[in-house]
Amino acid sequence: MRPAVAVDEGKPVAGEFISVSAAFEGNEGIGAARDLGREFVADLRSVHGMSVSGQVMDTVQLVVSELVTNVRKYAPGPCLLTLEVQDGAIEVSVWDSSTALPVTVPPDPHRIGRHGLEIVMAVSQSFVVRREPVGKKITAAITLAEAEAADEE
Repeated sequence: MRPAVAVDEGKPVAGEFISVSAAFEGNEGIGAARDLGREFVADLRSVHGMSVSGQVMDTVQLVVSELVTNVRKYAPGPCLLTLEVQDGAIEVSVWDSSTALPVTVPPDPHRIGRHGLEIVMAVSQSFVVRREPVGKKITAAITLAEAEAADEE
């Protein structure tokens, strides 16, 4: 199932607002969400002429994959993934219908699995969980400054 995608160019960020959203249901949505993340960053480069490093591309795909995987594991129903450029960062937001807030567990090198939120929080500039009228929205921001540093080397 191909996700529904909406592009909104209504708010200026360095001259333009760049955003894409897609709704996903079922486990097949994880790969499609990761693909959308990769396509979004590729479009930042090719369509919008932004400098984005390979490291940022990889980080966006990782964050998208971890957040959507958590939704598929712990929340019933669909999820909405939104990617946008805002304040020098790519914001990855995932909404789901569950009111249960994510819980990080204490670090344990012997634990298998359940490291996704730790990873997302470690690679993100910011990590915010907000209750919504229905469910919750998790937003992680990946800074684009790494792209500028990589280009200068």
